[in-house]
Amino acid sequence: MKTIKIKGSLRKDLGKKATKNLRKDDNIPCVIYGSGENVNFYAPIPSFKNLVYTPNSYLVKLDIEGTVYDAIMKEIQFHPLSDAINHIDFIRYDVDKPVTMNVPVHINGNSIGVRKGGKLRLAMRYLIIKALPKNLPDFIDINVDDIDVGQSIKVGDLNYKNMTILSNTKEPIVDVRVSRIVVEEEKEKEEVAATPEAAAEGAAPAAE
Repeated sequence: MKTIKIKGSLRKDLGKKATKNLRKDDNIPCVIYGSGENVNFYAPIPSFKNLVYTPNSYLVKLDIEGTVYDAIMKEIQFHPLSDAINHIDFIRYDVDKPVTMNVPVHINGNSIGVRKGGKLRLAMRYLIIKALPKNLPDFIDINVDDIDVGQSIKVGDLNYKNMTILSNTKEPIVDVRVSRIVVEEEKEKEEVAATPEAAAEGAAPAAE
């Protein structure tokens, strides 16, 4: 999994007024949890653009005044009205111990069901993965070529080495459903078949 580097500064004051001033100056207050003491810091808003506003997941190297922490983003809080970032929580990880992260799902291929007129639905955009940091993938790649109408690929259908999927094994990740167009076409065929003209055409010829 790719890593994003962010440089920040230690917070000297933790009160509400200091926090308000940080946000006023376009900084985001943050905290790092994990082994050892919590580290309160801040960094400019643009520092988090590629971490927050993306469908991808990343490991993070936080450089706080020269001390580097390996971390993952654990929780992010947004302003209820403006959607501006209010606060971000990070948690340290050990490179020799498994970590748990949301990893995005990528699909590829052209399913049988779609070629028949069905509609492909991505039901889960992320899967919860547990693995050593070095084994975390950038994304989970799923091929849909063999999925027919009414079929799906569930979490339990996947099996990978060096990582564990913690998402519900019974949940479908992707499926192919009958589209409205196909339903309407089938309905039209049934209606045509039920008309008197169609019935007459299909009737056996009268005996002479």
